[in-house]
Amino acid sequence: MLVTIWFALWGVLWAVYFLLDGFDLGIGAMLPFLTRDESERRAAIRSMGPFWDGNEVWLITAGGVTFAAFPGTYAVMFSALYSPLMLLLFALIVRGIAIEFRGKLPGAGWRRLWDACLWISSLAAAVLLGVAFANIFAGVPIDGAGHLRGGLPALLNPYGLLGGLLFLLLFLEHGALWLALKSEGALRERAARAARGLWPLVLAVAAGFLAASAFTTALYRNFLAVPALFVLPGLAVGGLVMNRVWQARAAYGRAWMASGLTIVGATLWGVAGLYPNLLPSSLDPAFSLSAHKTASSPLTLGIMLGVALVMLPVVIAYQAWTHTVFFRRIDDDDLGGSAAAY
Repeated sequence: MLVTIWFALWGVLWAVYFLLDGFDLGIGAMLPFLTRDESERRAAIRSMGPFWDGNEVWLITAGGVTFAAFPGTYAVMFSALYSPLMLLLFALIVRGIAIEFRGKLPGAGWRRLWDACLWISSLAAAVLLGVAFANIFAGVPIDGAGHLRGGLPALLNPYGLLGGLLFLLLFLEHGALWLALKSEGALRERAARAARGLWPLVLAVAAGFLAASAFTTALYRNFLAVPALFVLPGLAVGGLVMNRVWQARAAYGRAWMASGLTIVGATLWGVAGLYPNLLPSSLDPAFSLSAHKTASSPLTLGIMLGVALVMLPVVIAYQAWTHTVFFRRIDDDDLGGSAAAY
């Protein structure tokens, strides 16, 4: 039971991370295309400024849970997938540096440099996350010793790249809606148009990914065995539909929440389909790393669960407070302060 609980928590933590950091990555990846001048770029970056580093706490937590609850999986994952995970880490590091450094000097060239770094790193991180999870869904070519066969190119398969495209589009849509909610004037209208234009692409790629998953993965096995699990993809589809409905009414806050529901539902769909495997092998099912095979001792899992039940509500309450305090739109008063603040 404890293993199953921690497997579920592992999936929920990833879903929350994608929900929260997804709009940051989406804004960064579309920054050169939505903004027209320095004022708009500052507004876009300030819209995520109070949140991006707090959002990454969930990534650290998800990684920490993998390490503490499933150390066997963690060891193989960070060995076999060392190259893509390091690329992801570097992208996230550069993203953070770009946000903090772009306003440290007044020169336009300095800002253009860090804006380019923000764009490239956000784009790379979004795609890498999609490629990684799509390959986990399909199975990673790891052997009995936990070694990756074929290296990094083996992960750049059609299904993996389709997953990268899906994650990128989901995050772009999520980011455009956040910017439409948080900004004013021409930038707000441009972000709203981008969200409307991205929605059909999200729908088409998501449908293609779901169809490809039926032939490339074993994710649907659990859903056929337990039909109640179909509520998870139902949440994703419902969120996508309501996203369009609320956009038509210019209710961008509700549309953003519906977009988040799509991201959470899609993530939990994949996690539920994986169970009990955390890192399936595409070479031989016997090489797959399951939650039960790689879990920590029951004592460790029990202690961790007690800590999680105490600390997670604190983290959630703090982030809810942060979003409440900084919920208002970015206006001219916000942009009139020190340039060093983004």
